[in-house]
Amino acid sequence: MDIKEHFTKVIKANEGLIYKITTLYTDGKQDQKDLYQEIVYQLWKSFGSFHEKSKLSTWMYRVALNTAIFHLKQSKKRPDTIPFELEMDRLTDESDKAEDERIKLLYEQIQQLNLLEKGIILLFLEGKSHEEISEIMGISISNVGTKISRIKEKLKSQIKKHTDYGT
Repeated sequence: MDIKEHFTKVIKANEGLIYKITTLYTDGKQDQKDLYQEIVYQLWKSFGSFHEKSKLSTWMYRVALNTAIFHLKQSKKRPDTIPFELEMDRLTDESDKAEDERIKLLYEQIQQLNLLEKGIILLFLEGKSHEEISEIMGISISNVGTKISRIKEKLKSQIKKHTDYGT
């Protein structure tokens, strides 16, 4: 198998990872498509330099998150909302509207976090270990634990405020 075929298989197998990042870091379908293309382009550019010192998904997350953060800084915009239609269909059963609303509220509150916090909580929700998050985000393992605890408290506070005041 040549490198193009191998790269295509890797992208197909991990497009959910890219989709999650583009959903979290953009606010519209066109921006999402643009960021998806930019992430794939950056992955392609650095594909030859991946030497399997870490897991493929760890490397992909690092490239994708760095690309998303750079993309946001370059465009000098901070998204207010994220589209939930496709993600909600993937995450929940149509019959459980209360669960849909809780997930929607969580993602709305995650959207309010800063860029680093968004990346950390995304990886945490993906089930990544503290070690993997540390490697992807370029921060110490103890810092990962501290940040996750603070982000959880921040989200709890935001959600409580939202549900108490209905805002």
